[in-house]
Amino acid sequence: MSKKVVIIGAGGVGRVVAHKCAQVPEVFGEIVLASRTKAKCDAIAAEIDREIITESVDADNVAETVALLKKYQPDLLINVALPYQDLTLMEACLEAGVDYMDTANYEPKDDPRFSYEYQWPYHNKFVDAKRMALLGSGFDPGVTNVFCAYAQKHLFDEIHTVDIIDANAGDHGLPFATNFNPEINIREITAKGRYWQEGEWKETEPMEVHQTFNFPHPEVADREIYLLYHEEMESLCKHLKGIKRLRFWMTFSPNYINHLNVLQNVGMTAIEPVDFQGQQIAPLEFLKAVLPDPGSLGPLTKGKTCIGCVFDGIKDGERKQYYIYNICDHQECYAEVKSQAISYTTGVPAMIGAKMMLTEKWKKDGVFNMEQFDPDPFMDDLNKYGLPWQVVDGKPFLDQLLAKNP
Repeated sequence: MSKKVVIIGAGGVGRVVAHKCAQVPEVFGEIVLASRTKAKCDAIAAEIDREIITESVDADNVAETVALLKKYQPDLLINVALPYQDLTLMEACLEAGVDYMDTANYEPKDDPRFSYEYQWPYHNKFVDAKRMALLGSGFDPGVTNVFCAYAQKHLFDEIHTVDIIDANAGDHGLPFATNFNPEINIREITAKGRYWQEGEWKETEPMEVHQTFNFPHPEVADREIYLLYHEEMESLCKHLKGIKRLRFWMTFSPNYINHLNVLQNVGMTAIEPVDFQGQQIAPLEFLKAVLPDPGSLGPLTKGKTCIGCVFDGIKDGERKQYYIYNICDHQECYAEVKSQAISYTTGVPAMIGAKMMLTEKWKKDGVFNMEQFDPDPFMDDLNKYGLPWQVVDGKPFLDQLLAKNP
């Protein structure tokens, strides 16, 4: 029996989620797409060959969101708005009696940290309401968490180290642009790096630790990877048996790094407001307004992404290494859903996570991260809905990473 969903957010990821939900009518019956700007929702709906209801909603306003949810009485709210709005939307779901799902953890606008510490305390509220909240059903976080759960279930008795590696080998031909929300992207990479080792967090300066990594695809090949903090480590360090070290790496081109350094040097990445012609404005918010819209990069971007996890651990008393990863092509994504691969690799897992909840393959009252559920049906759907994965010998890739051990 098909269910009702409300999708909040009409950016690049919202476009992919709407398209992919519409492709699975046996699960997703009535689909409502809502955003502050209804015209964006209308434009996405016009691309899809089935009815998509569109609405305007201020996701910062609990009462307005509750009214929307009560109007349509969905089984699930899929939050692909900004991470700043996670708590507002969770509150609205509790008040309206609706299950909740997002793709990224809450980020306070005035705090450069991003952490699940704001959302986990809602667990008992969702238990009492007999509702479920699924956090981080994108790729990283999201699929990378499920890769870890799959490795823990099938490949290891104990996982000792995990290196999550996110490579975008795409080229949009522009001097400087971010592949997802510029404000969120730049906040993440200009924050201090952190990794988990031997039961505690270790800290590095932003972008301080980096190395060349040879990826398992000729179109990605050798790329410079940078050690960052990323939220999935915060839950994985609690749920992986025997874990000793967790690290997250992401690729950036020399051109990107050069532009970022200049922007930092002139203060354009600051989140603290400054006075400009009598108004308070955060430089980073202004920068977001003048940079290219990530949603416009779809027809321009060529190349591939490679995102996955390198594992080291023990199985049946023997040391084992595996690498689980996905390769995704920007132009193939654009041909299917009018978005580049960065949005696609987040939007497809959002649809699959929603499908897991609506079909009750994943069903518990409370607030949960992805690795707390059976990975098998989710992994099957990755292959089915456009993000096929591979498992290969991880030793050659682990050997590269051991050369740089902060």
